[in-house]
Amino acid sequence: MDKKILIWSVTAALAGFLFGFDTVVISGAEKELQSIWNSSDVFHGVVVIGMALWGTVIGAIFGGIPTNKLGRKKTLFWIGILYTVSALGSCLANDPYTFAFFRFIGGLGVGASTIAAPAYISEIAPAKDRGKLVGLYQFNIVFGILIAFLSNYLLNNMGDNAWRWMVGIEALPAVIYTVFVLGIPKSPRWLLIKYRNSEAKQVLKTVNPNADAELLMDEIKQEMKNTVANETIFIKKYRLPLMLAFFIAAFNQLSGINAFLYYAPRILEEAGLGESTALLSSIGVGLTNMLFTLLGVFLIDKLGRKQLMYICSFGYIISLSLVSAAFFLNWEGSAMPVFLFMFIAAHAIGQGTVIWVFISEIFPNHLRGSGQSFGSSVHWVLAAIVPSFVPALFSIVGAGIVFAFFAIMMVLQLVFVKYMMPETKGVSLEELSKKLINE
Repeated sequence: MDKKILIWSVTAALAGFLFGFDTVVISGAEKELQSIWNSSDVFHGVVVIGMALWGTVIGAIFGGIPTNKLGRKKTLFWIGILYTVSALGSCLANDPYTFAFFRFIGGLGVGASTIAAPAYISEIAPAKDRGKLVGLYQFNIVFGILIAFLSNYLLNNMGDNAWRWMVGIEALPAVIYTVFVLGIPKSPRWLLIKYRNSEAKQVLKTVNPNADAELLMDEIKQEMKNTVANETIFIKKYRLPLMLAFFIAAFNQLSGINAFLYYAPRILEEAGLGESTALLSSIGVGLTNMLFTLLGVFLIDKLGRKQLMYICSFGYIISLSLVSAAFFLNWEGSAMPVFLFMFIAAHAIGQGTVIWVFISEIFPNHLRGSGQSFGSSVHWVLAAIVPSFVPALFSIVGAGIVFAFFAIMMVLQLVFVKYMMPETKGVSLEELSKKLINE
């Protein structure tokens, strides 16, 4: 693999590190903030904590616009600015409304990064390495989550203003990332869409000096010939990639992954573990997530996207059924963390690694930003809805039924993988377009 492409891909993927860090860093500060501002549970949940998530949803819905108009590189740069402003503003805030506003700005960066970063990496990566390079984005997310937990732990003893340090420290990696982004080239495919042919040729020669730049440009132009001005992903010929993006994003959240990550200590306590053991187990969750994501990134171009989704579907069904059975049959104690770690491992090696890679591959070049935006929006809207209902559903129907529902959804995911999901491993983006578009 070319060293330059790896460096550029890692740089773009650092947007994922900031995404993971930004999402989880609040967990160390939220209890202190609630007591300082004396907020009610509803206000604290919906405004102080929830505004970042709604920023993410809006960033995902509208992030395709700058990704297409300004380009992948400029959008990645502005995402870095959003993270920096959010971190500094949040740490200097003196009231819950200002704090929520700056957390919302960070959320916009998170949502937009799920579009611009995978789109950029997929467009500069050679077909044979595209899976692992785009997969670096997901790896950086889980690495960011782990570093945020560690950072919160280390900054916890900074006195009365520890929370300011916790949320403000993010400005440091955000500034470094923003400066690094200035050094990456523009996406050659985006340049061609904008008819900036000589620039595109120059970048293509840099990206892949051994390939015939003219030949690749002809392939991309050929794909563009079949497009109509101002068309959208919602017209009939793009129905298949649209449905593929919808189902992979929906099943990602219908596995219960975000519900579990948000409430890991609570779920483990419900299963009969003490509070300290539950917290310790949730650090284990972070480590398991990272190790199996790394394994998924290593295997995605060897086994392919579809094989990883098979492994993950069976892993989900077995682990979620065992978790559900444990609640129904009162298998309290040490068995539960084992089942939940199996669930996290299944997610990390499959859905966690595959989702952003797959969505970034299935849409044609001129609609990749919009397609990525659609898939991200489905993911984030469900990521906002599903965890919101989990505490109430635990009380009303019980944890056993909730996990049984997630297991049934994963049986449906297995059907989707077998009968609908194409293998995209090692195929050029232009070749995939020909296969998936119904002219």
